[in-house]
Amino acid sequence: MAIKTINVEMLTKMFLAGASNIEAKKEFINELNVFPVPDGDTGTNMTLTIMSAAKEVTALEHPDMKTLAKAISSGSLRGARGNSGVILSQLLRGFTKGIRDYEEVDVPTLAAALIKAKDTAYKAVMKPKEGTILTVAKGIAEKGFELAEETENLEEFLPQIIAYAEEVLLKTPEMLPVLKEAGVVDSGGQGLLEVIRGAYDAFLGKEIDYSTIQPQAASSVAKISADTAAEIKFGYCTEFIILTEKEFTESDEMEFKGYLESIGDSIVCVADDEVVKVHVHTNDPGLAIQKALTYGQLSRMKIDNMREEHQEKLIRDAEKIAAQQKAEKEAKKKKEPRKPIGFVAVSIGAGLNDIFKELGVDYIIEGGQTMNPSTEDMLQAIDAVNADCVFILPNNKNIILAANQAKALVEEKEIVVIPTKTVPQGITAVINFMPEASAKENEEAMLEEIGHVKTGQVTYAVRDTHIDDKEIHEGDIMGIGDDGILSVGSSVEATTKEMLSVLVDKDSELISLYYGEDVKEEDADRFTAEIEELYPELDIDTHFGGQPIYYYVLAVE
Repeated sequence: MAIKTINVEMLTKMFLAGASNIEAKKEFINELNVFPVPDGDTGTNMTLTIMSAAKEVTALEHPDMKTLAKAISSGSLRGARGNSGVILSQLLRGFTKGIRDYEEVDVPTLAAALIKAKDTAYKAVMKPKEGTILTVAKGIAEKGFELAEETENLEEFLPQIIAYAEEVLLKTPEMLPVLKEAGVVDSGGQGLLEVIRGAYDAFLGKEIDYSTIQPQAASSVAKISADTAAEIKFGYCTEFIILTEKEFTESDEMEFKGYLESIGDSIVCVADDEVVKVHVHTNDPGLAIQKALTYGQLSRMKIDNMREEHQEKLIRDAEKIAAQQKAEKEAKKKKEPRKPIGFVAVSIGAGLNDIFKELGVDYIIEGGQTMNPSTEDMLQAIDAVNADCVFILPNNKNIILAANQAKALVEEKEIVVIPTKTVPQGITAVINFMPEASAKENEEAMLEEIGHVKTGQVTYAVRDTHIDDKEIHEGDIMGIGDDGILSVGSSVEATTKEMLSVLVDKDSELISLYYGEDVKEEDADRFTAEIEELYPELDIDTHFGGQPIYYYVLAVE
């Protein structure tokens, strides 16, 4: 018998199964990233994005289609990380708009929702590029529209959608030369396919491991409370009633109380005709129950884990205190006059964070190449900055979309996203801030100045590949410029020098070096002296950046 509709219960299972599947495949997706850097993040970003939505979905008790759609859309939008995560959130946003007004989803509704998903995602990207997740989404939408004219049976519709998505994904290397050169398909497209495959497994009734998306307790608070909880000598509050089968004598009562005292405390044992009410705190409720059964049948049994209850109380208390502190902080902030312009910057590394703070940045979001912050992280930062206008410096090309998504969600403040793709561009932008100028004038000046910054980053390869006409082997040192890999070698310093030779030209005046957490200060000083000898006509400025993974981040201006 053909299946023609999907109800909200099934759609919920399908969504959570899709989230579970991409979580299981995230490392495989990460390995498809074109650049063989140790921060491959497409799978991670897409997983964290959809898991944010899954968290909201699992919190729903009895959802209808509208509340399910809202949870998926809101959760993914706020949890979106990286370009792939933002695009996935827009796909989910468009899809949920297409299904939210229906009690059940049939083939025509599903096909229309897939079109809506594709259109929403394409509109969110300023310059859509084919050969990416967008291309796979478009293929799915077009195939869905075609199949809706041919069948109403979801058992025919869904597998054909997946098969066509696989075909489109395999064609992505022909659309993007960089994929073909690296010998991989698009990682974002692969991630989208894994979500759909997981959803289809749930539709088929396959056993799904949902353990990765179950709500987790607040582990940090639980750890804090563990020692306190351990002070509870007997952990289980045990209550029951004995329906006695023979007379419960005073001797029986004394004997039973004595036994309970041997296994616990806080004992209550009250006999009334043929009923005995019992209460005891013990570490083994089973022993109390077994003994009670010798006197009769049991009723109204209730066992509570007091250590767990204690932890939950501490969690509630901690949340209450945190909420009070936040409210007090916000109240204090509201009393202070707003300044005209404030700054939020994405940065990682103690040295780089300090540089931004010294330059007047109000709020640092920890993140960057190794962990792209979410849209929600951006919103929290914006809220924390007491200014009429907030400038956001993403400092990574994979964070700009999330920053723009946060901008679209803010109404009470003016938000300006300066599309800085690297930390040096962000530093240059804030250095050129003019306090007396308007937000628009500052935006124009910053955009002009960051256009003069050429950036290089030095790290190591995590796998063999061929890219930018360079043969790269696992463990090689790579010098990565704004538009690709500029140098490859076995030495950090030699590779950095080779990259500098590409970046420096006759108009260059300044080289800024930021050394990472894996570079010793004395080595950085010695290397700076060598750079000064190579480029005596340029100013060389060296700082401790403290960034992970990247030995050197540098700028040529």
